[in-house]
Amino acid sequence: MPARRRWFEDRPVLKRIVLGLLAVLILPYALIFLYLLPFIHPVSTLMLRDLVLLRGYDRRWVSLDEISPVLVQSVMMSEDGQYCFHGGVDWAEMRMLVEDTLKGQATRGGSTIPMQTAKNLFLWNSRSFVRKAMELPLAVTTDFVLSKRRLMEIYLNIAEWGPGIYGIEAAAQHHFKVPASKLTRRQASLLAVSLPNPIDRKAGKPGRGLRRLAGVIERRAQGSGDYIKCIYE
Repeated sequence: MPARRRWFEDRPVLKRIVLGLLAVLILPYALIFLYLLPFIHPVSTLMLRDLVLLRGYDRRWVSLDEISPVLVQSVMMSEDGQYCFHGGVDWAEMRMLVEDTLKGQATRGGSTIPMQTAKNLFLWNSRSFVRKAMELPLAVTTDFVLSKRRLMEIYLNIAEWGPGIYGIEAAAQHHFKVPASKLTRRQASLLAVSLPNPIDRKAGKPGRGLRRLAGVIERRAQGSGDYIKCIYE
């Protein structure tokens, strides 16, 4: 037996730690394949946190067919306009983000919907290079394994829209007292622009700035056309 392997075998605690870390790293990729099944309703790490802390949360899973198309259009135009065309990561956007960071400039988020889905499902919320390095391969794998429709369905059902409010059905009911299938264009655009900071940006009680952003997204959503073909073709 090689000396290096024998050194490893003689340390069972270290071996268990290494195997445990490998299992943690591999598990998300196995779960991605499990999420191909339409009757599986994934939960986010934030939802699990709320359960552990005994806070509870409101999440009511709905299929993509039960979500108003204007909401899907608004979220895509607000969060990831190239959703139908990239493979999980918008590399051109990422390149600009890295260049701005190296120059010491304030940076945009740069996250695509697959990246946000991977983060919400498997990672933590604070910004760091470690998290981003883990997020990129997970996003590419998620986009490759899942259809664009299924990925969007999962994203809209795990996204946070307020304290303890997860998923578009709970969000629509909480902010506007309507089901997700009945959202208007203005309501959809307000929900979409609140996503980057749903704790401070309250879709149901928007300030002037949020209303202005919603107006921009509402106009973009109306002209989304080819940008959403991967969802509704």
